Amino acid sequence: MIAYVKGTLAEINVESIVVDAGGIGYEILTYNHVISRLPGVGSEVKIVTYMDVKEDSMTLYGFLSGQEKTLFKQLISVNSVGPKGALSILNELGPDNLVAAVISGDSKSISKAKGIGAKTAQKVILELRDKISTEGSIFDPSDVGDDSDMEASAVNDAVQALCELGYSNMDALKAVKKVENAESMEVGKIISAALRFL
Repeated sequence: MIAYVKGTLAEINVESIVVDAGGIGYEILTYNHVISRLPGVGSEVKIVTYMDVKEDSMTLYGFLSGQEKTLFKQLISVNSVGPKGALSILNELGPDNLVAAVISGDSKSISKAKGIGAKTAQKVILELRDKISTEGSIFDPSDVGDDSDMEASAVNDAVQALCELGYSNMDALKAVKKVENAESMEVGKIISAALRFL
C-alpha cells in the first residue's frame, strides 16, 4: 500500500491533484479543505494517502495529515459510507466541523454532503460518536498543558452555549475557531470574543 506520496505538485484540479514523484504522476483524489491549504504548482509536497483497491480500479485519496486520514478511515468504516461518500462529507464540513457535528449529534449538517441522506448521516453519528478522533481538531486537548481537559471542555461549552443562544453548530464552531488562544480562556470570555464573529 502507498502510505504517502512525496514529490512536486504538478496539477491542482477541483477534486484531485497530481504529484510527480520520481517521474511518475500520481493522481490523488482529495477535497477542498486540503486543496485550499496546498502551496502552488511546482512546490514540493508530502501527501498522506489512503489506497482503495477494487477489482477493476486502484484509487488514491490524499490528506495533509495522519489525523485527516484517520477521520476518513473512520468514516468509511460506517456501513453505507464508501470512500467517495467520506470525501463528500469532508468536502462539505472539513475535519473540525465534522468532529463537532458527530460530538453534538448534528446529523442535518452531515446530510448536506452530496450523496449522503438523513439515515446515513444518523448512522455516521451513531457509529462514530464514541470512537471519532478529536486529535488535531479544535477539540484536541493534547497540546495545551496540564489543565487540557478543562480547557478543551471550555471550548466545547462555549460552542454549546452559542448553540443555545440560537446559532447553528457550524456557525458557533467557526466563530470559536476564530478566537485566538480560545483553548486557554474561560468559557465566558470565549463566548464574548466569539460573538464578534457572528
